[in-house]
Formats: sequence, structure tokens, C-alpha cells
Amino acid sequence: MAELKYRRVLLKLGGESLAGEGGFGINPRMAEFLARKVVEVVNLGVQVAIVIGGGNLWRGKQDGLDHGMERVTADHMGMLATVMNSLALQDALERMGMPTRVMTGIEVRAVAEPYIQRRAIRHLEKGRVIIFGAGTGNPYFTTDTAASLRAMEIDADILIKATKVDAVYDKDPKKNTDAKRFEHLTYIDALNMRVGVMDSTAMAMCMDNDLPIMVLNLWQEGALEQAVLGQPVGTTITS
Repeated sequence: MAELKYRRVLLKLGGESLAGEGGFGINPRMAEFLARKVVEVVNLGVQVAIVIGGGNLWRGKQDGLDHGMERVTADHMGMLATVMNSLALQDALERMGMPTRVMTGIEVRAVAEPYIQRRAIRHLEKGRVIIFGAGTGNPYFTTDTAASLRAMEIDADILIKATKVDAVYDKDPKKNTDAKRFEHLTYIDALNMRVGVMDSTAMAMCMDNDLPIMVLNLWQEGALEQAVLGQPVGTTITS
């Protein structure tokens, strides 16, 4: 078996990765697809933690703020949407025989454990997948920022941002045939270019703590396995 380069990873998923038709709702088949991808790398010996967004169920700006909703309320609703997604993914993983724990930044004890850093690390050491729901538990922070924070708290080797694009480009490759693809960027380059991979707060946190970021297309066959083995895939963002 090939040697792993990254033994503990934080996988950041968008809520849209679970979406049904029209980019809304939860499609059980998509949950099963994501679960299979996770199980494949866990079986290689990788410890996996996940942060998933809630955009398939609630978009705070479009659904709330643009209609006059108070920001804190909109953000709390978004946190609850991520908990729903976390439970759906947990169910898919456990039906595949993978022990999984959902841990949340706000307390919903009837369905998930409250996030405790030491307990999260212990779950990983025991071979369980962790899904972090409800972001950081605070309004005004995105799930990208939550992913950066949790990755550092669990001492992850890398933060993998899963998208539907195979790498970072200087402009939208779907609209521009001359878009330039990057195999590597520095944090400063990514921030200055405003590549849109992660928000600036999340990127700055990774830069300040020297946490590598990898952007890849999760739907590309074998991409996640290539990533944890250190093989060329996607775009790596480092110092």
C-alpha cells in the first residue's frame, strides 16, 4: 500500500454537495456518494473530520437578509441547516458500517454531541469519522472559517476544500477558455487574487497557523485518494 502523506484531514464540503434537483434539499443518493468517498480514504488509514455547509437548505443573505431578517437570526438558522446536513451524512456513513459522530457548536443534545476538542481528537483516534455541525457556534462566521478553526483545533495535517472545479483558476474556467490553472498558490496570492475558494477570514487563519489548503474536485474519480497520498491533484495553497 502506498504511504500516506496526510494522516488526519479536515474535509470541507458545501451544502450543495448533498442537494437534489435545482440545488435544493437533501438527496439521499448524493449523501451515499459522499459517504463512499469518505469510507475509501478512511480505509487507507486516514482520520477524517468533516465540516459541511447549509446552502442547500438555507441561504442567509438571499432567504433572510435581503428580506430584512436580523443577521444573528439568519446565521442561527444557517447553523441549524448544517446540523440537518450533518445528520444526513452521518446516516449514510453509518449505513456503510463507518462509525460516525456529529459534534455541534451549539447544543442540540438530543441528536448530537456538543463540540469538545479533546473528545473530538479521541473519536478520531478510535477510527470514527467526525462531522462538525453548526459552524463555530457564533454568528458572522462562515462554515469556511469553522473548517479552518476545527482543522487547527484537531491538529489536522491539511484542510481539503471539495468543489466541483478541479483546481483554482484565475477566472471561471466554465466561462473563459483561457482561464489559467494553478497547481500551487501562496496564501498571499490567493488573498490578493480573491480566488473565492474560501473567505478571507478562513484563509488568513490558515496562513497565520501555516495550515495547508488543498482545493480539488471531489467528483473526479480518485481525487481524494490522490490527495491524501500526496499525488498531484487540484491546487495546494501554502506559505
